[in-house]
Amino acid sequence: MALEGLFTRDHAVIWRWARSREAEPATGEETASGPASSMKVADGGSALRFNFPAVSRFRRITWQEWFEHFDRHHLTFVYDRTEPGHRPSARYRIVSAEEAGARIAASG
Repeated sequence: MALEGLFTRDHAVIWRWARSREAEPATGEETASGPASSMKVADGGSALRFNFPAVSRFRRITWQEWFEHFDRHHLTFVYDRTEPGHRPSARYRIVSAEEAGARIAASG
């Protein structure tokens, strides 16, 4: 997914986005709460994921752990705008705040 759409670091916006899609906070990396998953994912190192209904490939973590990692690594959540009358998209990307800022500046 290209870095297009909406950008946020607001926990409440991310939480509402996830809840509206029945997504649960997850990770593919080792953390204090458990081991890494066996899946290799090219994500630029964010380590954060969401598990969706019927697609739970990653280890579930708490929202607190998810947001602590998000803030500690200065990440930005990028997601598709939902058009009125359309089904909400589950497409998202988690990028460094630096990468997001450069992209926003370039689209100026």
